[in-house]
Amino acid sequence: MTAIDERVLELDPEEARRVRQERFERIGRWVLPLAIMILAIWLWDRICVWNEIPQYILPRPGVVLWTLYNDAGLLFSSLLVTLRITFLSLLLAVVGGVGLAVLFAQSKWVEMSFFPFAIVLQVTPIVAIFPLINIYVNDQTTKLLLCAWIVAFFPILSNTTLGLNSVDRNLRDMFKLNGATRWQQLRYLRLPAAMPYFLGGLKIAGGLSLIGAVVAEFVAGTTGQSSGLASRIIEAGYRLNAPRLFAALFLISLTGILIFLVLSLISHLILRRWHESALKQER
Repeated sequence: MTAIDERVLELDPEEARRVRQERFERIGRWVLPLAIMILAIWLWDRICVWNEIPQYILPRPGVVLWTLYNDAGLLFSSLLVTLRITFLSLLLAVVGGVGLAVLFAQSKWVEMSFFPFAIVLQVTPIVAIFPLINIYVNDQTTKLLLCAWIVAFFPILSNTTLGLNSVDRNLRDMFKLNGATRWQQLRYLRLPAAMPYFLGGLKIAGGLSLIGAVVAEFVAGTTGQSSGLASRIIEAGYRLNAPRLFAALFLISLTGILIFLVLSLISHLILRRWHESALKQER
């Protein structure tokens, strides 16, 4: 009998039931999605076999994995190109979004004057903006970077601005009564209060920066050895090379999941000792 089982026996029936339920939930949180994913892959494979679908229309999962291994040099070099655009645009979005949000928090007049322009950038499709970027910007990397930055910028700006403006009014008055300067209020009160909002926006912007980089590559139609994964997808589609197309899609999806998990881990590590949202997750 394990130590956990002995502890459960010492508890009253209701508490023992709650402990068992929490244990099953912890296991199910990982087992259920994994089981569903395995079942979906098995069904995918069986559909291809039962219907005798050619691999240039719908390849079997094993063929996709073999293509991923066989074309690893080409696909992973393109992945590095896409990742470079993704992370550079995310970095610029963080710097620009946080900096502008701080400026908005210091002056309502600045916020009222410039926030509508940020909304215009957000609601205008990037495929509509790209022809203008293509006219005024000559460097291909800069074009892609600018497109991805536009997509990732607004979540950082809006969430951080909301966090900076959501400080408890009583705490703000207390800082003023104690003679705190605007810089001290920003550093010791408003920025810590805005951190959960910023990290929430960062998780959204992380995925959007990858989406922006891929969409920008599609719109720009980049080709050659130094092009990203979107270009590999376009090239594979023209050549009816469905296994390589699916392999590139798999890499993009896996990259997006890893970016979200890493940013979620960073958020948890920063908030776990003091913010209520992270403390609740540790119960």
